[in-house]
Amino acid sequence: MGSQFGLERYAAPDLSVFPDSLRGKRILLCTESFGPVNGVSRTTLMLVNHLRAHGAVVAVVAPHNHTRQNTFIPTITTPDKKDAVINYGRNMEVRLHGYPLPYNPELSIVYPVRLSTLYRQTFGAPPDLIYLASPASLGFQVMLQLRQQPVENQVPIICNFQTDLAGYCEILFPPPFSHLAVLAFAAAQSFLFKHSSVRTIFYPSRFVRRYLEKNGVQSDKMEVLQRGVDTQLFNPARRSKSLRNEISPEGEIILICVARLAGEKGFDFLAEAAKELDRRGLKFKLYIVGGNRNVAVEAEIKNSFAPLTEKGKVSFAGFQVGEALATAYASADIFLHCSVTETFGLVVLESMASGVPVVARDEGGPSDIVQDGKSGYLVPPTDLAGFVHKVIVLAQNEALRKQFSYDARRQAEEATWDRINNKVAWRMVSTIEGREREQAGMQLRSEEQVARFEQSGKMAMTTTPVFGWLLLNDAVRARIVDARLAGGIAVVSLVWFVVGFYIVFIKVGLWLKTRVRG
Repeated sequence: MGSQFGLERYAAPDLSVFPDSLRGKRILLCTESFGPVNGVSRTTLMLVNHLRAHGAVVAVVAPHNHTRQNTFIPTITTPDKKDAVINYGRNMEVRLHGYPLPYNPELSIVYPVRLSTLYRQTFGAPPDLIYLASPASLGFQVMLQLRQQPVENQVPIICNFQTDLAGYCEILFPPPFSHLAVLAFAAAQSFLFKHSSVRTIFYPSRFVRRYLEKNGVQSDKMEVLQRGVDTQLFNPARRSKSLRNEISPEGEIILICVARLAGEKGFDFLAEAAKELDRRGLKFKLYIVGGNRNVAVEAEIKNSFAPLTEKGKVSFAGFQVGEALATAYASADIFLHCSVTETFGLVVLESMASGVPVVARDEGGPSDIVQDGKSGYLVPPTDLAGFVHKVIVLAQNEALRKQFSYDARRQAEEATWDRINNKVAWRMVSTIEGREREQAGMQLRSEEQVARFEQSGKMAMTTTPVFGWLLLNDAVRARIVDARLAGGIAVVSLVWFVVGFYIVFIKVGLWLKTRVRG
């Protein structure tokens, strides 16, 4: 079926306008993280706020917030639903239990949950549409269970592919676990994304599209969706002389990196680049913004910079959000991006909006953001010497740095969140209306079949699959659905058991490593 439904009407919608027909529609939004914890969750939060502000009824389902930051309006806890916190009215929130990942506690492996339970705890009935933000443990469960439903009960799905899970596993897990994980994710995503209930898959960069095509996802389902940036918050005007003096009291060039302190963010490459810059005599200070709620992982990343930290060349600012983060960006001279697993790289766009040029490894999302030689430099992902050279070129040429700064800001000003979120809203409208036309056609065909069989006197089970299914009584139909769901949940539970066992193994290893280092 694909994402073609509604294209004849919304082939070129006015993205400056929110679609009126989406107001009042019920959207079940499932996300693996929610709140100001990373680029993906901040993007999702802005979409939710945008949809709600324009009258759409959005229920958010997400794992419990391990950051302990409340990003929602006041909620009411219901005593009969210990896993749910619901805000009655137009905005609802359901928090699910899960196991936090040791390398990234902001993300959790959600324990098995029935889709019918999510329906009951949000709208009390199936929604008009399901939106899966960067589907993983929760999104996979939703897609797996929905495909077990009869066609008439398959709520249409829109996915936003924002996290390269296979890439993370390839970096974090040792062989042969990494190879098995990559194959498992590729097989699962291919199996789930190709189902007819998934109507559209948003992707942020050519890198992600190539990955999806490689796994056999239909091209007519894929639609590019980049990200926006708050150009008022992230602005060169926030450049702080006092912060610059604090970071670089002797006027050294300030290099900045904003990322969660984790192995998949390329800190091994950054550490080597910083050491090489030091060996070449560049007067610089590297300011790293970010952290990790797993103390052992954070300590391991910091330890890789130990020689430079002792010399005062590197400092760690910890987690920063809002104006503090915006001031940190704007007060730097060059942004260094070393991750090769980013599907987009929102921090790159935020840096450019702050008037700070970028030097990035040419892999993943940043390849589609940075205009090489204009708003920054793109360097082959394994070319450490080339990366260091481009940093030195920008650091030693103030005029070039100012021109790049100007161009970076101008480029970022063209990416507004309103237009991007309106694009999602228009796609939601076309998907909902496409399903409504499908259901109307299905109902008409069923009525015609009933009339034919009544006229011929052959009201038997020699019917089409859909009609035969409709003739089953509710009890039989419920048992069939329950059997399918039980099978799906069993598969999911087995996967979570294996992953959980390996996570415990990782945690024990990190604990032992911390004890030995201590």
